[in-house]
Amino acid sequence: MVACLARDEIMLKDTADVCTTQEAATLLGISLTSVQKLVESGELAGWKTAGGHRRIQRAAVLAFRDRAPGTAGAAPSADVRTTLLVVEDDEVLRTLYAARLPRFGLPLDIQLCSNGYDGLIEVGLRPPDVLMLDIAMQGIDGYEIMETVLARPALRHMHIAIVTGMADRDLAARGGLPPGVARFGKPVPFDQLRGFLTACCMHKQRTAA
Repeated sequence: MVACLARDEIMLKDTADVCTTQEAATLLGISLTSVQKLVESGELAGWKTAGGHRRIQRAAVLAFRDRAPGTAGAAPSADVRTTLLVVEDDEVLRTLYAARLPRFGLPLDIQLCSNGYDGLIEVGLRPPDVLMLDIAMQGIDGYEIMETVLARPALRHMHIAIVTGMADRDLAARGGLPPGVARFGKPVPFDQLRGFLTACCMHKQRTAA
């Protein structure tokens, strides 16, 4: 199963938190192209996996279908907090994350680390629900942190997202991204990132329930 399904599909789709564009099109009774346009316009919260496949919040699809007033998706409950650790050595980008991520209005407890060493220590001390990594960093980089986390069964509950400007060939030279690790480019696509983090929060909420 792991060979056939990406890890984000196993962790999120199995809890009915997300769906594919085909599933969204079936639920809404519209074409795939229409669904893609809704995602690109921000009317449906979605993102792309490392393999380029779109994933969309199922709650957003159902709310859009039912024409929920004022929103295209149901927000996660504020009673269940999701921890997010961001490891990024670019000070400007850390400042941007600090400003933009709280505006998502999600029940996120956000911590930022400026280097891979501190990030790895934080993962060991307080494993987050979601780990967001830059790859190209001095010393311990995001790729090493990702490999360390994935090698430990106790940390496999963690959702991992790579945010990088690296080209595909450079990622391939490092071994590529394992199944289930989400990839976002730079400049950071905050609309897609919001969709990903919302689905992670809803997964945490369902798990807690």
